[in-house]
Amino acid sequence: MNAIKNKVQLIGNLGANPEVKALTSGRKVANWKMATNEMYVNASGEKVNETQWHHVVAWGKLAELAEKYLNKGSEVAIEGKLTYREYTDASGAKRYFTEVVANEMLLMDKKPS
Repeated sequence: MNAIKNKVQLIGNLGANPEVKALTSGRKVANWKMATNEMYVNASGEKVNETQWHHVVAWGKLAELAEKYLNKGSEVAIEGKLTYREYTDASGAKRYFTEVVANEMLLMDKKPS
């Protein structure tokens, strides 16, 4: 049970190309926004499509794969953990940020014919 204490699995589409940076150590980090969609029927019987946006970060080899294969609109499945960060912005206000740190990724796009 210890392995599933903080586990997130998402399947969705990228809202933009990943932003990839090479750190001074040579290690890469990739960030992207990913949309997941859920369809349900509300109390009035109307179909509702609800979109949620998620911030995703990938490090090292996974970041390199994201840089090479992911583009805006790509469908991808990721597995990782939920993390929270806080920082102080330029005006001195505390900001809080939630993201998914990916540790596995599966490309879901169909191969072009």
